[in-house]
Amino acid sequence: MNKSFKIDSSSINMRIDRWIRNNIGKIPQSLVEKNLRIGKIKLNKKKVKSSVKLKLNDEINFFNFKFEEKYISKKVKYQPTNQIIKENENLIIDNNDDFVVLNKECGISVQGGTKSKKNLMDIFAKSEIFKNTKPYSVHRLDKETSGVFIIAKNRDSARLLTSLFRLRKIHKTYLAICHGEIEKNTGVWNNNLVRYEGKKQILEKAKTIFKVLDKNYNCSLVELKPITGRKRQLRKQLFGIGHPIYGDNKYKLENINKSINKELMLHSYQIRFMINDKKFTYTALLPNYFKQLLKTKRLKFLNY
Repeated sequence: MNKSFKIDSSSINMRIDRWIRNNIGKIPQSLVEKNLRIGKIKLNKKKVKSSVKLKLNDEINFFNFKFEEKYISKKVKYQPTNQIIKENENLIIDNNDDFVVLNKECGISVQGGTKSKKNLMDIFAKSEIFKNTKPYSVHRLDKETSGVFIIAKNRDSARLLTSLFRLRKIHKTYLAICHGEIEKNTGVWNNNLVRYEGKKQILEKAKTIFKVLDKNYNCSLVELKPITGRKRQLRKQLFGIGHPIYGDNKYKLENINKSINKELMLHSYQIRFMINDKKFTYTALLPNYFKQLLKTKRLKFLNY
C-alpha cells in the first residue's frame, strides 16, 4: 500500500523514526530502520536515515509498505463536551488574531496519545475561537505541568513561534517546590541528560539557570529558566541533584511518600518574547494546590 503524510508544525524537528512510531503505530525500531534502508519509507521521495529531523511541509512516503494490523495505532479523536470546552476557554490569558495563551491545568495533555485521550488540541479544535481555522501546537508542556501555554491560530504564526522556540528567543520561567534544602542559592546546571530511541541511549546537553526563592530544612521554592528544551529537563535535573519535585511519580527518591501530593509542583510561570519589536509577556497565576503547599511548607513567594 502507498501512502503519504504531510508534516505540520507540531512535528517540526522530530526524528522521522519517532514520528512513525507516534503516528503510524508501535512499529519496532528494527523494522523502521529496515524499511528506510530499502526505500519502502522515504522523506520527500528520497532515502534518509532514521535520525533525520523533519521540517514543516515535509512529506513522508510509504511505498509498498505493509501496514500490519498489530502495529497500527487505533487512534480515536477525543470528543470534548461543551462544558470541558468552556472550562478550558475560561483559562485563556490572551486571545489575539495569531495565537491564544492559556494557563494550562495540571493533568491534561497537549496532544492525544495511547495513554492520554483528553488533550488541548482536540478540545480547542471544537472551540468557537478556532471556528475558521485550527489549533497549532508550537511547543511542549508535560501533562503533569501547569501554566503558560501558547497555541497558534494559523500556519504562519505557528511557523514563526516554532522558529522562536527553536532559536531560544522565547524565554520561559518555571516555579517548582522541591524536596529538601537546595544548598546553593543561584547557579547554572549543565548536564548530559539521557533519553532513549528504542534501545539506543542518547545523551543531550541541558542547561538551566536557577535561583532559590525560599527554603527551609524540609523543602525549597526554586525559580528555573531553561536555556535548552530537553524533554522533562527540569524534572530530571532536580532529581539528579537529589531534590526531586513534589508530586513527581517518575523522578522521585525511594523514601518519599507518594500520597503527599497528587499534583506535580512544577508551574510554567512566565513566558517572554518579541515579535516585530513588540514585547509580549504572559504570567500564569499559581494553582490553588501550589499555593496551599507553599503555605503548608512555610515558603514565601512575593508574587503570590
